[in-house]
Amino acid sequence: MTYKKGDRIALVSTTDQYTDLKPDDEGTVTRYDATLAQLNIAWDNGSRLSMLLDDGDEVRPA
Repeated sequence: MTYKKGDRIALVSTTDQYTDLKPDDEGTVTRYDATLAQLNIAWDNGSRLSMLLDDGDEVRPA
């Protein structure tokens, strides 16, 4: 899937055991690097955690 700045997404799951993010939390894409499969997100709760899509993190359109 391709993401662009401004897309709204929701968290399905993350492998980051230290985050406060929970499934269905929403955020806005700030950058997508297809080469690294890294999705930078400004989460609505204030977090800036990036999703590593090739490492098990999963999001869906909000």
